[in-house]
Amino acid sequence: MQGKFIEKEKLSFPLLADPEGKVSKAFGVWQKNGFAKRATFIINKDGNLAKIYASVGNAGDHPQEVLEFVKEKLAKKKGSGR
Repeated sequence: MQGKFIEKEKLSFPLLADPEGKVSKAFGVWQKNGFAKRATFIINKDGNLAKIYASVGNAGDHPQEVLEFVKEKLAKKKGSGR
């Protein structure tokens, strides 16, 4: 499913599927009801955790908030050597 979404949205980064809840449990968002809390973890290109949005109630403005963080803090800027 992620492959189709990545292709449709022309994403240049991988998405994680966690059908068994292993990652959700490791990141502390697994709940007793068998579902993960809605949260966003941004991992930088070095594999380090860059930002946690621990609670994403209504996803309305969240994608824009995440995009702004990535652009401001993680995106490579022309001429900056980063």
